[in-house]
Amino acid sequence: MRNPQFVGKTGTRLGVQKTYKLFIGGKFVRGESGRVLPAHGSDRALLANYCRASRKDFRDAVVAARSAFAGWSKQSAYLRGQILYRAAEMLEMRGAELRDELARSEGRRAVPARSEVAQTIDRLVHYAGWTDKFGQIFSSVNPVASSHFNFTMPEPTGVVVIVCPDEAPLLALVSLLAPVILAGNTAIVLPSTTSPLPALTFAEIIATSDLPGGVVNMLAGDRAELAPHFASHMDINAIVDASGDEKIGRELQRGGALNVKRYIRRDVDSAGWRSRDAENPYWILDTVEMKTAWHPIGV
Repeated sequence: MRNPQFVGKTGTRLGVQKTYKLFIGGKFVRGESGRVLPAHGSDRALLANYCRASRKDFRDAVVAARSAFAGWSKQSAYLRGQILYRAAEMLEMRGAELRDELARSEGRRAVPARSEVAQTIDRLVHYAGWTDKFGQIFSSVNPVASSHFNFTMPEPTGVVVIVCPDEAPLLALVSLLAPVILAGNTAIVLPSTTSPLPALTFAEIIATSDLPGGVVNMLAGDRAELAPHFASHMDINAIVDASGDEKIGRELQRGGALNVKRYIRRDVDSAGWRSRDAENPYWILDTVEMKTAWHPIGV
């Protein structure tokens, strides 16, 4: 027998409308401003509500990412790879949920949505495999004219902001995020503005993986509002911009030039995210610093 409090006048149960929250420091928060936006499908039907991030939410995400950086960057490359692989396992287990989210958000049929989820999982596994390999491949032993060994090796740059495109909202997000965090960086992600729900569902899934809180922070909201704060914040080390928006790109570069912030632009179209171009291991190098060390040769 139904509980009367859940039954409307027509005898039908009243559904509970979900509000997707921001993911900051390993916790789901409603946002400092209290602003909530509706998320619509391709047919303009209301799907759910989601919190809109403000400058304060972004600053909280920076604090969380910076706090998590020391521990994450000091983890062994092997362990980081195992954690990313565990995240891929979680995506596999909840693949049906992601397929439904993509289908609802973009009005896709089941087959294309299933294909994007499968590619997303495969891409995360692909980059997880690079975690303990890119260091050997991109390091070098340099010839010097003194009695020293001279080594050059990659180290994480720090806190990285990722601005995602609107197309391929799930696959593009993972393709941009994985090469950043596998190297030991922490990330603040602004997902698609037209289809943010798959990214927010992705945050709910990785929250149950072994990824430490603060390594990935998921915001949602307006690029034009947040871009100036991304560029001007002094504790951001790099920005990966795949928005495809020239105005946003200029804003990020103009602000970043004042504090010598690294700016990486990803010009990839919808088909490109589904190709091997988005599995480029050289993307890892865009958010690492090459450190050179000298060691005397003993007699």
